[in-house]
Amino acid sequence: MAQSEFMSPQQDALEHLRVIRSLMEKAHIYRAISAPAAALGGILSVLCAGFAGWSIVQGQGLAEERGSWFLVEWLLILGVTGTVNVLLLAGEARRRGQPLVSDGMRMALRALVPPLLVGGVLGVGLIVYLHNHVMAVLIWVVCYGLALLATSSFSPKSLIRLGWVFVILGLLSFVAWASSGEIRNLPHDQGLAALLMGVSFGLCHIIYALCVFLSPKQEALVVPR
Repeated sequence: MAQSEFMSPQQDALEHLRVIRSLMEKAHIYRAISAPAAALGGILSVLCAGFAGWSIVQGQGLAEERGSWFLVEWLLILGVTGTVNVLLLAGEARRRGQPLVSDGMRMALRALVPPLLVGGVLGVGLIVYLHNHVMAVLIWVVCYGLALLATSSFSPKSLIRLGWVFVILGLLSFVAWASSGEIRNLPHDQGLAALLMGVSFGLCHIIYALCVFLSPKQEALVVPR
């Protein structure tokens, strides 16, 4: 049996607090590590959205028969960005002589995975089965913001603010889209979906990365005792 099964409630609470304190003490490190991955993902997202816009102007891309490429392109960007982020985390863990999958990493994953899993499954399902790209993107944006907010107990303030930006942007975009029948009933919505991806996962991540790179000081953290 695992050691945690023999812990009393008090010991389990103390262990939980220890992990949170460890995460908060390293928050500025994770913030610095996340910036390059955010910048890369943001640049790739803007380029992909720009290519989609160019295709619309040229009258070549984003027709219904090419709609499947929308999902492939954005999944590729997610894969590249996620791989870079994992490599950066692994390098930092190696430098500190710690395992990549630590107690803190498991706690962070428990907070991140539920909203990301829900958003991913719903978004892919909307694209594959209902061909509703805009609604899929809006779900991705909101669920990504909720995932960042789920780590608020041990994340730096900049990531919490980024989470609120995604949630608010997603909700406002949904209201604007749902209230406009002309936009909502477009025969092909991949162009608008690509624009939303470029603004949210593109520009927002680039701005976040620039703020981290240009920040002269580490963020103040209140570590529980």
